[in-house]
Amino acid sequence: MYKNKIIQEDLKRICDEYDFSWLRGKTVLVTGALGMLAYYYTAALFYLNDGKDYGIKVILLARREEVLKKEFGDRKDVTLLVQDVCEEIKLSQPVDVILHAAGRADPEAFKENPVGVIEANVKGTQNVLELAKDKKARVIFISTREVYGAVSKSPVEETDAGVLNQTELRSCYPESKRMAENLIVSYAYQYGVKYQITRLAHAYGPMMKIQGDGRVMADLLGRAVRGEDIVLKSNGEAKRAFCYVADAVAGLLLLTVAKEDNQVYNIANETEEISIRELGEDLAKWYGLGFDIQLENDDNAYVKFARTALDTRKIESLGWKPLTRLEDGVRRTMEFFKG
Repeated sequence: MYKNKIIQEDLKRICDEYDFSWLRGKTVLVTGALGMLAYYYTAALFYLNDGKDYGIKVILLARREEVLKKEFGDRKDVTLLVQDVCEEIKLSQPVDVILHAAGRADPEAFKENPVGVIEANVKGTQNVLELAKDKKARVIFISTREVYGAVSKSPVEETDAGVLNQTELRSCYPESKRMAENLIVSYAYQYGVKYQITRLAHAYGPMMKIQGDGRVMADLLGRAVRGEDIVLKSNGEAKRAFCYVADAVAGLLLLTVAKEDNQVYNIANETEEISIRELGEDLAKWYGLGFDIQLENDDNAYVKFARTALDTRKIESLGWKPLTRLEDGVRRTMEFFKG
């Protein structure tokens, strides 16, 4: 799948736009390797190997052996590690970088398996950190904008902190991400583990899960791909700013090669804020579908506090910028899924 035309075009743009030469000859472990962001990140490493002879050795950790082998088993530069991240990670070879992307981020998981969400973010992160401590590897951790909770300012900088209600079921996700971030900081302090934390906001694109996910963009694009009418489960007044996967992964790669360790970065595309209703209406218009609102109240799935923009000046200081307009990103995602 990583040789798909849309993905290859995205990878070419990423790898031609930025300098990732620090990665030459390195060994990179990717956890949660079959998720959208991890998949694109992995594909970018292979693109650097195939197109620029970087010689990166890649280790992929995921639970689904059959899918791992189907997607990546034919490559000589990859080692497949089939296991749950909540189990101890044992590797004999050296590791330079760990992209820790394992864990469920979809609202359906918050309802179906909140304990599992917490375990992946806390126990899984500690397993990654134990390995990083032993291998002296740099950890790139994918966190979430949701760790900020309810804040009274906008845009939100990396040093800001808001309020979360720990007695709400849905807090299993942001609270455990907060704990994971603190574990990382604690391992850095106590054991010298080097890290980069990125708080990502609303990434979407090829390889995203478009059925049974529960997030707005995934659900709406899934309906559009299947040719179904666009249906909102709320009044659509909430606003979002979506970041195309190639732009998000360019940011992850820049953090991988960044000179200064132990930093936190927001990654978001704040250039095109849009209401959910506008997004739904646009999708219906672009793809000739009907549009409807069917109010549904699910207290366990959705964020209750108002959206605030993320301040992205820090990641922009590394040369990053979002390159993909919303309409273009949606079009590319639709082309990917429709083949």
